[in-house]
Amino acid sequence: MTDLFLAIDGGSQSTKVSVIDQLGVVHASASVPLRPYELGPNGRAVHPDDDLWDTLVGAARAALASFAAAGGETSGIVAVGLCGIRFCRALVGSDGRLVEPVLSWMDARVSRPLSPVPAEVTLVASAGGYLAARLTGVRRDSAASYQGMWPIDPATRQWSTAPTELDRTGMPLELLPSLVDPGELLGEVLPAVSSETGIPAGLPVYATGNDKAVEALGSGLVRGGSVLLSLGTYIAAMTVGRELVEGDDRFWVNAAAVPGRYLYESAGIRRGMWTVSWLRQLVSAALPDTTDPAAIQSWLEVGAAAVPPGCGGLFTVPDWLAPGHAPYRRGAILGLDGSHQAAHLYRSLLEGILMTMHGHTQALEAALGLSPGRLVLSGGGSRSALMSQIAADLFNRPVERSAVSDAAGLGAAICAAVGHGSYPDFESAVAAMVRSGTDVLPDPGSAERYADIVPVYAEITGFTDPLFQRLNGFGAESAERGG
Repeated sequence: MTDLFLAIDGGSQSTKVSVIDQLGVVHASASVPLRPYELGPNGRAVHPDDDLWDTLVGAARAALASFAAAGGETSGIVAVGLCGIRFCRALVGSDGRLVEPVLSWMDARVSRPLSPVPAEVTLVASAGGYLAARLTGVRRDSAASYQGMWPIDPATRQWSTAPTELDRTGMPLELLPSLVDPGELLGEVLPAVSSETGIPAGLPVYATGNDKAVEALGSGLVRGGSVLLSLGTYIAAMTVGRELVEGDDRFWVNAAAVPGRYLYESAGIRRGMWTVSWLRQLVSAALPDTTDPAAIQSWLEVGAAAVPPGCGGLFTVPDWLAPGHAPYRRGAILGLDGSHQAAHLYRSLLEGILMTMHGHTQALEAALGLSPGRLVLSGGGSRSALMSQIAADLFNRPVERSAVSDAAGLGAAICAAVGHGSYPDFESAVAAMVRSGTDVLPDPGSAERYADIVPVYAEITGFTDPLFQRLNGFGAESAERGG
C-alpha cells in the first residue's frame, strides 16, 4: 500500500484540501471558496474575520468525509503538506488567534513597514505561518514563504540580523517564526485541531513554500529550461534555477519549493483569472435559464471558439487591478461596435491575458538567456480548452496542460512525501508523482494571424497610459518617479 498525504492548498480564491498518494493519484478533494475581500480606503484589502482558517476547516472535513465515503482509511494518511497564500500578513496574539483580519497580498500595507506593532501581537507571519501555528501550536514556517517586506536573507533563507532590515520592515525578530526549508517538519496536528478539522491528531505537518513556488513544483519544474504559465488569480510566467541572480524590470527572484533553488518570475497580471470570473458573472444575465457557472462557462467557450483571432478588432487590456509599476492603469476594452457579442468579449479577454503574458514571457526568457522551449499551463485557466489552444497559437509553440487541476496541492503532497521519507529527494518524488499533461499544438493559420496582432496589441498601453494618468490624477512627472 502506498503512503497517503493530506495536501492543504491555500489559494487566493479558495482553500483546497486533497488526499493524494505517493504516485500522485488524488483520492479525494474538496474546495471551499474564500469570502470576498473587505476593501476599504488607502488600499485596504483583508480576508474577513478568520476566513483562511474557517475555509481550511471546511475543506478538510469535506475532503476527509469524501475519502471515507469512498472506503478510504484515514490511518493510511501519514503526513500533511501545508501551502499558504504568499505576501499576506497575519498578526497573531498569545492565544494563537488573529489580532486583526489577515492582510491580503493586494493590501497596500503589506508593501510598507509594520508600524506601529500592536501591543497584543506575539507573532507576525505569512498566511501559511499563521495556519501552521493554528494546526500545530508551533511558531515555525517555511523559509520559502517570505519575500518582499520581510527581513529575509535570500542567500541563507533565514532572518537577517542587519539593523537596516528592522528599519526597512518594522518587524522585530522576536515576533517572527523560526524558519525551515520545504520538506522539513513544522509540527504535529494538535488534538483540539483534530476535533475541529477531522485531521488525525499527531500527524506531522511539513513545510512547503509560497503558493506559486509549490504550484511550479507540482507542475514538474525542478530544473531549468521549461517555463510555467500560471493561470490563476495572479498570472505569471516562471522557471527555476540554482543561482541567486539579480532581477531587473523583466523578472524577479524568490525561493523555490526545493531547498537551495530559486523561482525566476516574470511580471504578471493581478486578478487575472478573477477577471474572467467577473465577466462570466456579468454575462450570466444572458442565460436566464441557468445560474450554473459551469454551464455559463461552456456557453461562452462554445461561442468564443467560433470567433476568429483578433475578435473583429476588439482588444482588452486586463488590468482590472493595476500593476505595481503602473498604479494609474485600469482595464480597458477597445474597439467595440454593434457586431460584438458576449463571446467576443470573452475571447478578447482571454487574448488580452495571453498577449500580455506573451510579452512578459519573452522578456523573462530573454533576461535569462533561454531559448523558447517547453511551456506548461497550470491553474484554473489551463482547464479551458479554448484558452489552451489560444496560448499554443499565440505563442506559436506546443503547450502542455497540467495533468492535475490543483498543481499546488500536488506540490504540497510532494513536500510532505519528501519530509516523511517516502522519497529520498525532490527529484525522485517529482518523477514518481507528476504525470505528463496533454499537449496542445498550434494551428498554423491562427498562429500566423496572431503574429500580426501581437505587435499591435503591444503598443496599446502606450496610448492608454497617458489617458489613465490624466483621469486618475497622475501627471507624467509623477509617473516618471513611479507614481
